[in-house]
Amino acid sequence: MAPGHGSISFEFLVLYLVYMRAPDEPSAGTPRPPKPSTVVLLLGTIADTTWRMFVPIVGLLLLGLWIDTTFATLPWAVIVLTIIGIVISAELIRRQLTNVKKS
Repeated sequence: MAPGHGSISFEFLVLYLVYMRAPDEPSAGTPRPPKPSTVVLLLGTIADTTWRMFVPIVGLLLLGLWIDTTFATLPWAVIVLTIIGIVISAELIRRQLTNVKKS
């Protein structure tokens, strides 16, 4: 597409992301990028939430598959253990959110 006919250039997107986002502090001028400690804290929280969600669910699902194939109980162990994994994950995330709100 020719410039000016509905195309958005990469440079425009970069400038928009850098200069048009909300500032961290209510001050005049160019907004500052977030502090490294904020980024590390956010990435740590994301990683922590990810394992809390997937490890119990996937681990118990795989255990259920093994039990079902070993004892010919398909699909009951998979269903029961997956539900237990979801409940465990929900509780772990609830505890994490409670700790984040405290700090």
